[in-house]
This record gives sequence, structure tokens and C-alpha cells, in this order.
Amino acid sequence: MQNKGLVRLFAILFGLVSIYQLSFTFKNSAIENEAENVAINKIPASEANYRELRSKEEARYLDSIANDTVFNIGIAKFTYNQVKEKAMPLGLDLKGGVSVTLQISVKDILLGLANHSKNPVFNKALDDASEMQKNSQNTYLEDFFIAFDKIKGDTKLASPDIFYTKALDGEINGTMTDDEVKTIIEKKVDESIVSAFEVLRKRIDEFGVTQPTIQRLGTSGRILVELPGVKDKERAIRLLQNTAQLEFWEVNKSQAIYTFLSQANEALKDIVGNQDEEKAKKSQDAEDAGQDSTIDDLLGEAATDSTAVKPESNPLTSLLFQTPNPAAIAMINEKDKDKVKRYLNMPQIRSLLPPEQRYTKFAFGKAQDDSELINLYALVGNRDDVPELSGSVIVDARQAFGQTNKPEVSMQMNSKGAKIWEEMTTKAYNDKGYIAIVLDDIVYSAPGVSNGPITGGNSSISGNFTLNEAIDLANVLRAGKLPASADIIQSEVVGPSLGQESIDSGTTSFLIALALVLIWMLVYYGKAGGYADIAMLLNLLLIFGVLSGLGAVLTLPGIAGIVLTIGMSVDANVLIYERIREELDKGKGLRDSINDGFSNALSSILDANITTGLTALILFIFGSGPIKGFATTLLIGIGTSLFTAIFITRLLIDWYIGKKSHLTFTTAITKNLFKNINVNFLKKRKIAYIASGTAILISLGSLFTNGLDQGVDFVGGRTYQVRFAHDVSPTEIEGVLTDVFGSAEVKTFGTANQLKITTKYKVNEASSEVDEEMRNMLFKALQPYLEGLTYDDFISDSDTKTVGLLKYDKVTPTIADDIKQESVWAVLGSLLVVFLYILLRFKRWQFSLGAVVAVFHDVLITLGIFSLTYKFMPFTMEIDQSFIAAILTVIGYSLNDTVVVFDRIREYFNEHTKWPLNKVINLSLSSTLSRTLNTSLTTLVVLLAIFIFGGDSIRGFMFALIVGIVVGTYSSLFIATPIMYDSVNKKEDDK
Repeated sequence: MQNKGLVRLFAILFGLVSIYQLSFTFKNSAIENEAENVAINKIPASEANYRELRSKEEARYLDSIANDTVFNIGIAKFTYNQVKEKAMPLGLDLKGGVSVTLQISVKDILLGLANHSKNPVFNKALDDASEMQKNSQNTYLEDFFIAFDKIKGDTKLASPDIFYTKALDGEINGTMTDDEVKTIIEKKVDESIVSAFEVLRKRIDEFGVTQPTIQRLGTSGRILVELPGVKDKERAIRLLQNTAQLEFWEVNKSQAIYTFLSQANEALKDIVGNQDEEKAKKSQDAEDAGQDSTIDDLLGEAATDSTAVKPESNPLTSLLFQTPNPAAIAMINEKDKDKVKRYLNMPQIRSLLPPEQRYTKFAFGKAQDDSELINLYALVGNRDDVPELSGSVIVDARQAFGQTNKPEVSMQMNSKGAKIWEEMTTKAYNDKGYIAIVLDDIVYSAPGVSNGPITGGNSSISGNFTLNEAIDLANVLRAGKLPASADIIQSEVVGPSLGQESIDSGTTSFLIALALVLIWMLVYYGKAGGYADIAMLLNLLLIFGVLSGLGAVLTLPGIAGIVLTIGMSVDANVLIYERIREELDKGKGLRDSINDGFSNALSSILDANITTGLTALILFIFGSGPIKGFATTLLIGIGTSLFTAIFITRLLIDWYIGKKSHLTFTTAITKNLFKNINVNFLKKRKIAYIASGTAILISLGSLFTNGLDQGVDFVGGRTYQVRFAHDVSPTEIEGVLTDVFGSAEVKTFGTANQLKITTKYKVNEASSEVDEEMRNMLFKALQPYLEGLTYDDFISDSDTKTVGLLKYDKVTPTIADDIKQESVWAVLGSLLVVFLYILLRFKRWQFSLGAVVAVFHDVLITLGIFSLTYKFMPFTMEIDQSFIAAILTVIGYSLNDTVVVFDRIREYFNEHTKWPLNKVINLSLSSTLSRTLNTSLTTLVVLLAIFIFGGDSIRGFMFALIVGIVVGTYSSLFIATPIMYDSVNKKEDDK
């Protein structure tokens, strides 16, 4: 080998850099453990809100040392913040936390750009685009343009009531064509999404989560946010979705409003009539209530006596109660909010408002903790429904405490805002009026101005805030408001205890697999196997070092990818050692055999790893989250495996034979294993065709009848992983939950006391309120089986949690369709890329045909086995993104095997030009049989170790790989090569 000194220097430097990078991970882990111990010692377990207080104490401790020097490497000194930044981040499945995919509403952005146009063509195009999105792979904007073009007639996008507005003046004018306007709108929408991305990034930074991930997904307006280790998950989700639309409105308290309420009630009697939806909810109190129509009687006391009139007699005023708040006009029950809002916004009801108050805006207050009643406000509106002052003037916001020592938010406005604020407070002071502070359409407070106008732009928002709510609101206002609503279309929440279990199971399977491989190499190749083991251990160090240096997130599938890399990295050493043994059997000397062995194996090693690398690259491009992590580790592992097998193993072997002239590549057990084998594989190809054809027909039959167990990734829905104190019956639980949700699927997940529950109930509703509602429904349905567990304990986050809700996922149908589409393209893309590579490498289309047919064979049989067995297997066999990763890995492995055989066929072609094709093929397959079985068995041992000792969440993933490896090994011998042989015509054979 040339340039040994350079290779040795590079290996040493590469290893030292990897150790340097990993040292930050170990130090960060030690500091976090120290913070945990400090919190445990400081906060007694008997303390109320123990988990929350402990979490805050951990955060306080880490904040206190954030800028302290905690780590020294030589003369370099690092603060805790720097150590944390350089440490390898752990994914949700290893640390717990929240992962959400947010869809920024492009519809909202377009409405904003069009100044909420009432143009019927524009609004119908928006609605049509929303409908098209259910079965479309286009972005919302693309579908909007398509919908608009279909119905526009003579209407132009540059119309004054669409995009030729004051906000876009100077960029769009009335003479522009639709195509010109589209280009500008595309740019504006993209700018708004970038703005949303930056707002979310600032909010996350303020939230203080360690090592968060935020990235924009393509051009669709989707943003992926991962918050590993976050404790208060609901708070984090609220922070992400909050649009922070802060507005200041003058309150309308004129007598005309009360007159309007009375007139509206009379008009609603005729409109609602006997069809009033409240008719079925009559109560004795309502029947006994008075019918007087004076204002005082209309607004009865809410807390003491019920003076609400009969619903069918007074549809509106029966829902209104007197309020102690001088700024509000009434109080209502929170459950009646939508009804009252609908009544007051009816065109025929709004027409009853006096002309000077026709733009009155009705708004509702924030619910109090100890009451179901909320205030109803009338705000002085305007033609454009634009507040006199908005939150855009806020330049700073801080959490503070008011005069009653309750949390509030203090704000500082810019000069323009300060001037308008002074004018508003002057008017309120002179008129003894009130100013409503509205956040996201909820009135948080409506204070009067009793001490004179407010100058300088300083103000505050008070309300029924908790401390965390005030902190989050201040953070949101400081970071800025989202330009449009952000809907969660996919989410995953993992509890910390489940993350710790994943770490434990992943570590166990990793160590067992590593030990088995190391022992096997020693047993099979003796001392030479020991040098391969050293190279493999260095390979692991380099993989983790590169991952840490790149800041790649380590996930459970990522660990599986590393362990799989261990098994597959053996392949390169096996190829080299088998070629060395062949050269020794020819009677060559040790040094010549080593030189020729490394040289002859290089082509096969490169071809095999490039084909596997190509499938991993496709997986990286089309995958997301954990799947991308799996592909990342696989790609890095392929690169480091090549380096260590080709260069490090060679360095060690050359060093040894330089000291001693003798080195064996066998042991007493394996010395004569696989020697002098000459199997006529082609003669058996018809039997193989019949067996494979039968297996494929059975698989297709099952796929068309049984189908596959598609996970929420592909069909949408919500999934909950729940653990009970004792074993439970999934059939019994499924019956209970079907009554609650209408439909539910319940399976045992791992042990008999753990269930995976899937439902499509309210699948199209993605709000956090619906998420909370469904968790409540789930808890109430499961309560008889939870043995006294409270709701708080059921959903709580704890590092030591053993029962309750451990994890839940949500995928909306829209993104499920996209995931399914991307998965299909990933599989087809990998097949196309590999077909072209093999064609380029081997110069004959027959080689490509054989390889691709074998891959289709492997994929169909793997799918068939899943279809046939998913109903009775003791572990989940859902078809999801992880399964697609397994299929692509199977493709890569199958091609790896096939390419090694093809490479030997090509070699024999060149060496033995007079041999007939069938002899070349049979001898090629026989000569590579030792390598094929050795590598397959080693990889299978590794996968079985992960399957048995790994976590429940990747057991189905591992099973797919195990099936794929077995079928792939078979197909490389009995399908790929025979197909290639049969596709060569007689004339080409003779040639």
C-alpha cells in the first residue's frame, strides 16, 4: 500500500478529532446529571407540583452556569453553553419531547395581501383550492392559481378589490397580467413564510429548549420543529401556534347597544322559532323565569338566581347575564359562545344596529379559572375591521407583576404607537370610556383611564394570567406575531421515561450485536479477524465523531442504522479476506496474496457500497425526522467503513507481517469451509422461478384481500401508546373505545400491559383544543383499567413514569397523502438510480434487468409476508415511514449481494474468454458463496440482536429487515443472475 505514513497520520488525526467532538457529549451528559441531582436534593418528592418544580430547578441550575467555564481541553476553555452547543443532540425517541410539523396558512396570507377582499371570484378560488388540497400534491398557492384561472372570467388578479391594494401599491398595478401578478404573489407568500420561520425561531430561543431543531420543508409553507427534552409539552405547542394578534379597540358602552340587544332578541324569535336548538335543553328554572323585557331583567344575576327566560321565547337574552365588569355589556356561559356569536353576526340582526354603529365588533373575554362565564364586549369597529392600534408597534415586552401581585405583561411601544396610544387614552379619559386589549380575538382586559392620558408608550396587559402564560405572552410579543395561523398537521409527543427505555434497549442491543460480530470475526478468521475487529471499533468511533461534529440528531432508528452498519461493514473485510484466501490457495506467497486480495476485492467493495449508498441517499432526500437520521448514520457508516476496511485493516496487517512473516486467515474450524464448491445454480433456476412465482402470487393475493396495516403516517389519525399496571385485553379495550370514538383500533404493543391505540375521530381537526379533548375522552374511557390513576398522572411527564400515556402522534390526512406519495417516489427513485448505475458500471442492460427484477421480487415478498402476518404477530407491523426505510435498506442490501456476484462474473468473463456463459455464472456464484453466506449470517445475527433486545418501537422495522436480508440473499443467487442469463440471447452467449 502506498503512502502508509499519510494514511496513518490521517487515521490518528481523524480519531483524535472524533474523541474531541465526543468529549463534549460526555461532559454535557455529566453536567445534566449533576443538575438533576441538585434538583432532586433541593425539591422534596412530597412537594406539590414536584415534577414542575424539579424541572424549574434543573433549568435554574443550568442557567446559573450557562456562561461559567465548565470544561478545559488543554489551553481551550469552554462555557456550559458552548459545551451544550457542541454536544451530540438526542432525538425525541431517546430524550422525550415534542415534534410538530406546522402548516403556515397560505390562505390567510393571501387574504391579508388582498386586504380581506369580498370579491366572490377570489373567495371561491380560495375555497376551491382548500378542497383541492385534500387530494393534491401541489402547494396551496399553486392550487389557488389553478382554481382562479378556471373561474376568473374577466376578473383579473390585479383588480382593485383583489391584489391591486394599498398594501401592494408600487409592486402591483392595474395594467399587469395575471402571470406578472402571480410572480409577485409567489414572492410575497414566500417572504411571509420566511417571516413565520424567523418568528418561530425567536420564540423557541426565548423558550429556552436545549438543542431545538427548526427547518422549513420545501416550499409548501410547512415548518418542522423538534423540541427534545421539553417538559411542558402543551405549553410548547401553544407557544408555537399562538399568532399573537394583539389589538387595541375602543369599547362601545352606549345605551344604543342595550336597545340593540332587546331588538335582536325580538327579531330572533321569528328567525329561530320552534327550531331553536336549545329547545331540547329546557330546564325548570328557565320555565319559571320572568318575561320582562327591561334591560335590568334581561341581564339577570348569574351567580345567585336564574332570571333567564325561556329559550324559545327569548333566544338571545336567555343566554345573557348581568356582569360586574363595567366595560362589558353582559356575561354568557362559555358553552354558548358560538351560538351568541352566530346570532349577533346574522346580517338581518346586524341591520338593527344604528347606522353610526353598524361596524360594531362583538368580542368575548378570557374565561376565569373558577367560572364557566365569560364577558361579552361591544367594540367600536370600522369599515375595514382594522384596530386603531395593533401589536406591530410593540418593541419590547416583559413579564411583570401588577399592583395586586398578579402576573401581567408590560409593553413598550415605538414612537408612532406611543402617539396613537396617547390619543386613545386621552379620549377614554375624557369620555370615561374603556380600551379593550384583544389578543387573538380574546379580550384579556378592558381597563378605564382614570389617572389621565398615558404618554411615552408604556402600558401593560393584565388578565387571568398564570406566571408561565405571562412569560410566554411576553416572549411571543417580543419575537413578533405570525403572519398567518399555524396549524399542526403532524405531531409526535414522547414522554421522557419512554425515551430512557429507548436508550437502555438501544444500548443493550448495540453492545450485544457488537460483541457477536467481534467474536464471529475472531472465530472465522483468527488473528486476521482481530485486526478487522480493531478497524471496526475505530469505525464506530469515527461514526459517532462525525455525527457529533455535524450536529446530527441521534435517534433510535439512527442507532439501528449504526448497528446495521456494523453488520454490513464486516462485508468489506470478508470480501478482502476471502480474496486473500483464494490467492493463498493458488500457492502464492503471503505478501503477494495480501496485495492481490486487497486489489481484487476493491472493485466489488466499491460497487456494493455505492449501490447501498445510493439507496441511503434517496432515503435521506425523501425521508424526514428519524428516517433521515437512519439514512444519515448509514451514509456516514458506509464512508467510514470503506476507510477502515481498506486502509486501517491493511495498515495493521502490513505492520504485523513486517514483524512476523506468518499470518493465517483461517482457524481450525473454518480452514476447509466452503472449499472446492461447484454448484450448478442455473440448473436449479426453474425450481427457483416456480417457488418465487408462487410466493409472489400468494403475496399479491394477500395484498389485494388482506391489504396492509397502514399506520397513521399513511392514512391520518391519532395514535396513543398507553401502559397499564397489569395485562389488559386489547379486544375489550377496543370495544370500549369504539363506543367513545366511533372507531378505534387497539393492539398489544410489546408486552401485554402496553397498548397502541389508533383512531380517526376528528381526524380533520388539528387544533390543540381537540387534542386535549381527545386525551380527556381517552382517559375517561380507560379510567376503570388505570387503577385510580388521576388525569394529571395519566398525561404527566416524568423520567420514572411506568404507567399512563407514554407517547402520542397525530397526522392529518393532507400530510398523510404527501408522506405516501413521497414514499412511492423514494422506492421508485432508488430503483431507477440503481438501474442506471449498474448499466453504467457493467455496460449491459441484462445486468440491470436482473438486479431490478430481484429487487421487485424482494419487495413484493416482504410486503406479502407483512400482509399475511400482521393480524397475529405479537408486535406492531404498521406500514409507516420506518417501514419504507426498511424496504429501501433491503433494496440496498439485495443490490449489495447481487453486485458482488456480478463483479465476479465480469472478472471471470475477462479471465476465461473461452468459457461458456453458464460455466462462468455457476463458478462465479460458487466462488462468492462463502462471502455471501458469511456476510448474510453476520448481518442477520446483528439484526436478531436488535429485534430481541431493542425497543418495541423498532421491532416491526427490524422484522422487515430480517425478512428482506433472507429473501435478498436468496434472490441474488437464484433470481438476479438467472434472469440476467435468460435475458442474454444465444448469439450474445456465443460471443
